[in-house]
Parts: sequence; structure tokens; C-alpha cells
Amino acid sequence: MISSVAKGHWPISAPNMSFLLQPWHIMLAALCGIVNQRQQEIIEFQNAQIEALLKQLGKKRLLLDDDQRRLLAVKAHAVGRKALREITTIFTPDTILRWHRNLVAKKFDSSDKRKPGRPRIRQVIVDAIVRFARENPSWGYDRIQGALKNLKYHISDSTVENVLKAHGIEPAPDRQRTPAWSTFLKAHWDSIFATDFTTVEVWT
Repeated sequence: MISSVAKGHWPISAPNMSFLLQPWHIMLAALCGIVNQRQQEIIEFQNAQIEALLKQLGKKRLLLDDDQRRLLAVKAHAVGRKALREITTIFTPDTILRWHRNLVAKKFDSSDKRKPGRPRIRQVIVDAIVRFARENPSWGYDRIQGALKNLKYHISDSTVENVLKAHGIEPAPDRQRTPAWSTFLKAHWDSIFATDFTTVEVWT
């Protein structure tokens, strides 16, 4: 029998179907599992709170001020309509998202530009305020104002407050309730590294 090599044809080797599972793969999977479980527990707790509140309210109408509607609208838009329909909400998703549309329309409405009053704050300052607040949950209005002053931007703490409200960002005490990613990792470091990380060869 003449081999394929003798005929001038090299045999085609099958592709290597093995996948080497590295320790960091297992670590990432374990971490994702912890995050997902933690998020689900928080969602279930919040849903239970909201359902209890709705039972207490009955047919009473809950009235919000502009700042409260703005905060909910910004966060609801980030969540999305589909996800909002899957969780318990005090207001309907359509209502909350309508608030967001109104905010966007008001933002791009140029009719108030002709009115007298204080000039609008520069966008670079607005961006800096939002960034400082999101990256530093413990910073209050005065701390952010001081940081901007170091950058030669002189504004009042009330301006910082108004910018954060306009972007649906809570004051420092409320922002600190959501732990930063680094804080979360430190809290679960022992659980993550308690996993037996081994190199496993998996065939697919």
C-alpha cells in the first residue's frame, strides 16, 4: 500500500482541539459568580422593599420633586426598558423613561439661552465635576470644589451640587453605599483565593 507521503501528498493533521485552562481563567469565573450572586441578592432585597412600600401606599400617589425625578430618570435610562420591566418599580418604566426624554429635550432646548442670568458653566468643568464624583465616592461638594480650584477652576460648592443633580449623581453619603470595584475585591479576596487553582486540559 502506497502511503500518501509517497504519492507526494503530506497528511493533513487535525487541528489541536485542546484548550489549556489557566489559573486566571478559573479566578475570573469564580469572581464573576460572586458578583452575579451578590447583584441578585441586592435586587431581590430591593424588590422586597419596594413591594412592601407599594402595599403601604395603596392607592396613594407618590409625588417626587424635580431632583428625585432626575435621579431616577438618569439611572433608569442606564438600566434600559427591558430590564426595568423585569424588576419591581414604584413608577412604570414608561413614566420614568418619559422623565428622561424630557430631561434630554430640556438640555438641548435653546430657548433659555436668550434669558438673562448667570452664564452656563463650561463643559470641561462639568466633565471634571462628574469624573471626580464618580471616581471618588467619598468626596463631597466642598472637596470637589477644592480639587477644581487646584486646576484653576473657581466655582462654588452650590454649582458642584447643581451639576451632580443634573447628572443624577447622589451626594457623597449616598454614593458611598455602592462599593468601588477595589473595595469589592478586598472584601472577597479570601474567597477568591480559597479556590484550588490548577491547570486543567479540556478537550472540546
